[in-house]
Amino acid sequence: MPGKFENKRVVIAGGSTGIGFATAALLVAAGASVTITGRSVEKLEQAKAAIPSLNTVVLDSNNRQELDQFFQSMGMFDHLVLTLSGGKGAGAFATLPLDDLRTGFEGKFWPQLNTLQSAIPYVDKAGSITLVTAASAAMHTPGVAGLAAINGSLELMIPSIAKELQPLRINAVSPGVVDTPWWDAMTPADKAAAFTHFAAQTLTGRIAEPEELADAILFLMGNRNVTGTVIRCDGGISL
Repeated sequence: MPGKFENKRVVIAGGSTGIGFATAALLVAAGASVTITGRSVEKLEQAKAAIPSLNTVVLDSNNRQELDQFFQSMGMFDHLVLTLSGGKGAGAFATLPLDDLRTGFEGKFWPQLNTLQSAIPYVDKAGSITLVTAASAAMHTPGVAGLAAINGSLELMIPSIAKELQPLRINAVSPGVVDTPWWDAMTPADKAAAFTHFAAQTLTGRIAEPEELADAILFLMGNRNVTGTVIRCDGGISL
């Protein structure tokens, strides 16, 4: 899609690692001016070292005052991508600590909505907003009820918000298991075992790379005829 993103201003919330960083890399290569936000100074510095043209901002997406100040200083821009995520909420519902589920909402649902609502006045009407949800929203699998609540809530809102914001477009990409630093807390052996287990549950027989999700995000950003849509880029694990 040559020329679609050249000189466009893009904000990626949570863009210092994983899917967000892969999206930033593709957009910079396409000529966009990209600002990534995150809470970790170290991760933002690492992203900046890898792609020196990135603009980086330390920002807590649970802090509405910080968000409002950031977007006011940013001014008008073309595209917003929300890759904010947490790590809590999984487990069998009968024994799931509801405080964990609450933490899961605080790590993903509320930061995405806070950022979205704060940014709306500054996103160009010819631009786009793209959320990253998760395959758990559509899975009927034991142990994912809490994650389904978090991601399903986001996905259910998108068609209604699309009608409210028109002609500004809003969509979502729903990934399955992706090889990102999110898994690095595991030992290498545990991570390999988990990936083997999940790959066997996909129709593609493999774990996704972050660049594949970034491709889907750029499609939604660049195609001006798509809005109110969730693209499932999950290898079929949700089927």
